[in-house]
Amino acid sequence: MSSLRRLSPPVHLLRAFSTVTRFGGVSRAAEALHLTQSAVSKQVKELETWVGVPLFERSRKRLALTPAGERYEKAVRGVLAQLEAATLELITSDDGGGALHLSSLPTFAAKWLIPRLPQFQQQHPQITLHFVPYVHSYDFTRPELDCAILFGDGHWPGAHAHHITGNEVALIAPRTKVADWPIHTPRDVARYTLLRHVTVPEAWLRWSETHGVEGLIDPLAGPQFDQFQTMIRAVMAGMGLALVPRCLVQDEITAGLVREPLPDADLRGGYRSDVGYWFCYPEGRTQLHALQCFKEWLLACAEPVGAQTPVSPPA
Repeated sequence: MSSLRRLSPPVHLLRAFSTVTRFGGVSRAAEALHLTQSAVSKQVKELETWVGVPLFERSRKRLALTPAGERYEKAVRGVLAQLEAATLELITSDDGGGALHLSSLPTFAAKWLIPRLPQFQQQHPQITLHFVPYVHSYDFTRPELDCAILFGDGHWPGAHAHHITGNEVALIAPRTKVADWPIHTPRDVARYTLLRHVTVPEAWLRWSETHGVEGLIDPLAGPQFDQFQTMIRAVMAGMGLALVPRCLVQDEITAGLVREPLPDADLRGGYRSDVGYWFCYPEGRTQLHALQCFKEWLLACAEPVGAQTPVSPPA
């Protein structure tokens, strides 16, 4: 075997090696590759012979990467992701177009992204967006996913992340004021049922620290929700007070469907959060033309860090 050929192992061997590593064993890797276990094992051993270095430590119970295997798998994963991205762009692009597979949290997609998408379609009619079902965790090596809009602090292993919006959090209450329990100061909030979101369990604690009322409320008490849209509807129904990213609830505030009970307090009674919505994509997708076009458009729509709180029109 020539030295040049030895430096370029066949892709199917690299794919078998990477898949075994990702699934932690030959059995699940064989299912994912639609091959027999013996065929996958043979391909991994063939790759080890090809490179002349053991990639796995084998025992009865498990396969474990050798130090050399760990280094090689990281590089192989990146190469395969780049190859998939380049192939996808080649077979889908036409005159600078292509397909982009995107996933987004449902409430953010419905409340923020979808209303803006006609502008993107007008600017880039040659690019087709395909929405991939949202799941709570992401494996960015999945070939069917190019990018995602996630909620968090901007740190996801293996992904580039660009902030979009969502750090400014609004305190909202039912539009009908309760005469017996008026809300004039942050201390009055303790009298109400406080609605919570599962992904931001510290929200009421952060709010109480911002407004100097630590210890007056139980930040872990009250009904819990997994969608901000459901929380907004619960407030509209009179179930209690909630803390919701302003970008998701400003329309309801402006329309008078919910109200901000402390409009004269700092941040209109809300607080500034360390988490928000981010546009994320893996290293292997950076060269996708459709992704670059979407990223540039999306970030042009993004809320500048430290943006001022919008003021609702007078009632």
